Order: sequence, then C-alpha cells, then structure tokens
Amino acid sequence: MQPRKTALAHTALQTHRAGLDMRQRRVLIMADGQRSLAELSQMLGPETAAHVTTLIRDGYLTLDAERTLHEALATPAPAPVVPAPAPAARAPSHRRSLVAARLYLLGMLELQRDPAAQRLHQQLHRTTEEHAAVEVMLEALALLPQLTSPGYAQRVQTRLSEVLPEEHLPALARLGQALEA
Repeated sequence: MQPRKTALAHTALQTHRAGLDMRQRRVLIMADGQRSLAELSQMLGPETAAHVTTLIRDGYLTLDAERTLHEALATPAPAPVVPAPAPAARAPSHRRSLVAARLYLLGMLELQRDPAAQRLHQQLHRTTEEHAAVEVMLEALALLPQLTSPGYAQRVQTRLSEVLPEEHLPALARLGQALEA
C-alpha cells in the first residue's frame, strides 16, 4: 500500500488552513505514492498507520489502484518491527538523521512552485555527499522566506533543527541569525 496525496491534500498543505496537526501534515508531506506504509512508519514512527487511516477517511490520501479505500480501512496495518534496545545504550531524546532532514526539506521544496525552489529540490535530490547536502539545505532555508510567509519559513527551520544531526546545528544557527538580521 503506497499512500498518495489527493488534490485536497495539496490544497491543505499549500494554504495551511486545514484542521491537521503537525504529525498529520508530516505524513501528508512524506506520502508521495512511492513510499509504502511500512517505509512511512519506519521514518515517522509507529502511529503513522493510524494517521494514514484517518487521512484516507478524510479524503487527504488515496491508495494505489490495486487496493480500494474500503480494503485499506478494513485491513489493519502491520505493526512495525521494533528492534530490542541495546543494553546500556543511551536513548536519544530525538531521532536525528540527515536522511530525515533531507526528506523533510525535499517535501517542503516540492510544495513551492518557484523555479529556484524546484532547482534546489533537484539539486538536493541528486546530492550524495553529506556536507554538500547540508549546504543545499541551508540555501533552501535562506530562500524560503522569499517564497513563503516568515512564520512558515521559521516553522520549517525549527523542524529541520529537530531532525538535523547535531554536528550541523551550528551552521543552521548561523543561518538563522543571518536571516533575523
């Protein structure tokens, strides 16, 4: 099952007026018709299946043509496999990952209809080297205030600071200070 955004979802993400919470918005952003429910659950957490079910019911998501909406709602989603924690391992307060940061920002850039945003989307998608990817992400964050409202751009930067690996946070903080000046 590969959830895909409907026209209602695209409108809701662009206008920010739908009654969706942050977790539902994240699921909508990441549901591109290419990722399976299992992949989404792995990236976004075990509550993803419940969010997908709600978003399908509310008309924000649809499934691939092989399964009907009724089948998807009637069939419980498989529980994600959770590995046993390693003994004496320190549990991180947040899951930080360059992949998660990249996917989130790719989703945000995909929503923008500006040629510069589309260029950065493609550049970030093609970049394989870590520091080059972070540079593209910072360039995209610097562009967002020109394309969106300041509050929206700030929310994207805040969310990115939650998932970006800690070694890249100083560069993000410097960008934030430069944007505020």
